[in-house]
Amino acid sequence: MTDAAAPATSPATARRGGGRDGRRAMRAAPQLSFPTLVRNIPTYEIVPDEAVELIHEESMKILEEVGCEFRDDQAPAMWKAAGADVQGTRVRIDRNLLMSLISSVPSEFTLNARNPERTVRVGGRNQIFIPMYGAPFVRDLDNNRRYGSLEDLNNFHKLAQMSPSLHSMSSICCEPMEIAVPKRHLHIIKSALTHGDKPFMGIVTEKERAEDVMKMAGIVFGDSYVKDNTVVVSITNCNSPLVWDQTMLDAMRVYASHNQPVICAPFALCGASTSASAIGAVAQVNAEALAGVAFTQLIRKGAPVIYGQFMVTVDMKTGAPMGGTPEAAQMMFVMGQLARRYKLPWRTSGFHVGSKLNDAQAGYEANLLMHAAILSGANYIWHVAGWLEAGLTCGYSKFVTDAEQLVGWYKYAGGLRFDDFKDAMAAVREVGPQGHFLGTQHTLENFEKAFFMPTIMDFNSFEQWSAEGAKDHDTRGREKAKAMLAAYEKPKMDEAVAEALDDFIARRERELPGSVN
Repeated sequence: MTDAAAPATSPATARRGGGRDGRRAMRAAPQLSFPTLVRNIPTYEIVPDEAVELIHEESMKILEEVGCEFRDDQAPAMWKAAGADVQGTRVRIDRNLLMSLISSVPSEFTLNARNPERTVRVGGRNQIFIPMYGAPFVRDLDNNRRYGSLEDLNNFHKLAQMSPSLHSMSSICCEPMEIAVPKRHLHIIKSALTHGDKPFMGIVTEKERAEDVMKMAGIVFGDSYVKDNTVVVSITNCNSPLVWDQTMLDAMRVYASHNQPVICAPFALCGASTSASAIGAVAQVNAEALAGVAFTQLIRKGAPVIYGQFMVTVDMKTGAPMGGTPEAAQMMFVMGQLARRYKLPWRTSGFHVGSKLNDAQAGYEANLLMHAAILSGANYIWHVAGWLEAGLTCGYSKFVTDAEQLVGWYKYAGGLRFDDFKDAMAAVREVGPQGHFLGTQHTLENFEKAFFMPTIMDFNSFEQWSAEGAKDHDTRGREKAKAMLAAYEKPKMDEAVAEALDDFIARRERELPGSVN
């Protein structure tokens, strides 16, 4: 399975890279993370350029004529100083000012990991996969739904570290509900930093918590390194329609001032917090996202930012959010076209489903959305491991199933390989008519990586499947998660760094209240 990540090659480069000996070495080497996926298939343009310009024009009119709320005591003054029309907390932004601000956002940036071998690139043709975030509940190893705990969070971070297709630890895969909210962020970030050595995500629920994240990053990476390098991505959500609140703006100020990227992503329930129109929703969300992106450049010009969206439709009978719908996929494609128009790195979500279980519904929803995420060219594909029940639950079986499926998506987006084409043609001549290829040298050297070979899915005969317990996919997923956790090995961390991290957490726990007032 490891070799499914081998990058696609063109015929011109097919013979480079060490030949057969090099491929054997790659198969033998342990791999805890695939390199950044460089997409080698085209993006899909679902609407013509004229439609993209129409949406852009309407987004500009929303910001110029309706405006966007920036609800804190600093942002309106910052916008006024920049030349925007400010009335109280309502900010109307001229398109020339807006486009000038977003033009300073880097189109690509490096996201550095604690282990440099796990460092990735964001933007351009690069695509990375990040586990889910924010679930209060878990679907556990015994298939029970219950509140999440710190042990669960540790386990999900262990699974993220062990899954080659995941490029990040995320952070709050599930909430450790037994820890008091004012202190919870300390343990969330410690878990992400110590149970893995991949990139991680920050906390945005309060200014001081974001500052704590930056201090913890400084302990682990070194303060001087963090000043000059991107090490943590954080999510800021616009409250659709058209409100950026103080909590999100505080988080933007902390992270952007430290040159750390924030995702500016409206949280839109289409039909409830947007109009009941897919294209109408895109125009509104685009305006909201661009307003947030532009604000980060008022904080620090040139700070990396990720343009984003979280757009799901609502069940118009009940108001409940729905996961894998065709409209969600269509809106994703259009957002990708807009992101490329603005030359911005962009985020979407992959396996965010409404199903309560790791079942057929989850599979259908996930496939529809991930196909759109890949073909729309998204750079930061989030919520791709564990997501159930519209994000309320992180499932162990779903987590490892998603991670395994991402191996296939990684290979799909990497394009077709040509590195062994000459050898494959030689094998045809070797076998000739009426033979088989199972024993050829080419097959022996390539069988491990030639095709995607999942381990959780079952392709055996009915008789063999029955003899092995007639286990459904969800059961096999839980068994895989148990086996992975039993085999987990914690990545090394310098003892002095680990002690400094523990000392900081102990001090902050003494300083912070035991409950939210």
